[in-house]
Amino acid sequence: MIATSTNNNNNHHTNGVNLSTASANHHSAINYIKPIMVEDNTQMPFFHGDISRDKTEKLLKSRSDGTFLIRNSTNYPGDFTLCVSCNGKVEHYRIYLVNGQLSCDKEEMFDNLTQLVSHYKRDADGLCHRLVTPLISDVFKISYESANWEEQKQLFRNSNFLINRSDLQLGDVIGHGEFGDVHCGIYKSKKVAVKMLKNGMASDLLNEAKVMIDLRHPHLVELLGVVLDDSREVYMFTEFMANGNLVDYLRSRGRHHVERTQLIRFSLDVAEGMAYMERQHVVHRDLAARNILLDENFVAKISDFGLAQLIAQPVNESVRGKFPIKWTAPEALRQSIFTSKSDCWSFGILLWEIFSFGRIPYPRIPIQDVIRHIESGYRMEPPEGCPLQISHLMTDTWSLQPSDRPTFAEIVNKLKRFSGY
Repeated sequence: MIATSTNNNNNHHTNGVNLSTASANHHSAINYIKPIMVEDNTQMPFFHGDISRDKTEKLLKSRSDGTFLIRNSTNYPGDFTLCVSCNGKVEHYRIYLVNGQLSCDKEEMFDNLTQLVSHYKRDADGLCHRLVTPLISDVFKISYESANWEEQKQLFRNSNFLINRSDLQLGDVIGHGEFGDVHCGIYKSKKVAVKMLKNGMASDLLNEAKVMIDLRHPHLVELLGVVLDDSREVYMFTEFMANGNLVDYLRSRGRHHVERTQLIRFSLDVAEGMAYMERQHVVHRDLAARNILLDENFVAKISDFGLAQLIAQPVNESVRGKFPIKWTAPEALRQSIFTSKSDCWSFGILLWEIFSFGRIPYPRIPIQDVIRHIESGYRMEPPEGCPLQISHLMTDTWSLQPSDRPTFAEIVNKLKRFSGY
């Protein structure tokens, strides 16, 4: 499983980094309704169409590592090229069309470009660098008119979340979001986390902020404010979570440093946050350990509401292909049916992550085969040392019939009885 890069000076292929199924956050997303090779350009910020190789290199060469774009292949009509900035150079990876699917290595297969990008954003998996920030295409950039800028401002003003840029002090980069960097910052003498994006790419971040406006719970990361300034920059800032995300914490500490009682506490924190969302009729749709953050007291809180929506809302076509296969319920992948019961399935996968200390789910099973295995009756074995009650709870959350899965209120009660909290 080796991704190949077209050398910058000639057209022969060179080996990339060794692939590993145990490397970080190895998952992608899928649309099972029908394979889509080229989605609507306005839904793919990274797609630049017929841009030349020379122009690509001029655009990417000075960018930070992991900045990328996808273009139509010059030498192989019908194929695509993934272009990634790394160490002052630009690597070009051919994206093959194989039996109606797309692949960089002819082993990991994807139904569309959005799916492919989602995978390599979570794991370099043979590329020179993990994909971090797309170079936004001109087609995708949102104008003031199409973004309804003043309407957006009024919405956040009415909710008392619209903040003046001068009141927010930006600090160092502490992470990377879907379309821009995450900074630490200061607001009213309080440390905050600031999601920031430029190029007019506002809609995704603003949609996430809109979902968060009405969500208030001790186990959900709290939205504190939004900045929409006249330079077309957007900032969304939340409470600062000092101990990072749960999957990194578990991997770095391991079973010798994190006690079972703490694992159960993390599980209960998340379940209580999800029980609140269940009562609010909001589905998260991207529940996973990487999206659970820990505050200074190691209280776990749910974050990343970019895919969240009210249960009654139809699936937005712009997010098709972004759902993580290994965490998403079968009915959601097959039929785009998202409910609190599909979040329950994801919670079972998260439990497996917690009690395996951050391992990647479905080890040794290729992404494209996961759903077939599940529907044939396969379920992951409980991690080593996992309490029997937790193992039974995982099994309950992975019932093929959504109606057979517990509610989050029931999950909270089970965890409390088991833990004695």
